[in-house]
Amino acid sequence: QVQLVESGGDLVQPGGSLRLSCAASGLSLFDYAIGWFRQAPGKEREGVSCIGSSSDRITFYADSVKGRFTISRDNAKNAVFLQMDGLKPEDTAVYYCAADWSPGCTMLAKKYDYWGQGTQVTVSS
Repeated sequence: QVQLVESGGDLVQPGGSLRLSCAASGLSLFDYAIGWFRQAPGKEREGVSCIGSSSDRITFYADSVKGRFTISRDNAKNAVFLQMDGLKPEDTAVYYCAADWSPGCTMLAKKYDYWGQGTQVTVSS
């Protein structure tokens, strides 16, 4: 059974940092593009960042997080990370990771085959 599990969400003050993790069981993230999405209350889900499979060295960042967030993978741990620095109140949302078998890297949510349950990130003073 395939399962993606996000962790690392927390309450943090503006300007702070968090590192989200996406761990997988039942599939090797090495072969998948991984995307991070977020959904704030009352808003639509939006793409945050994605990284291509290990053989496809590509990354993408939404304009709203470019320069503040960094996506990376650790194949030995079968995990993908989202380092979030310079957090702002508008970053508050539930963050989801998702796995996509397709080549490249996309922020089109419907392309993703597997999704985690999400982790809450709250940025507030």
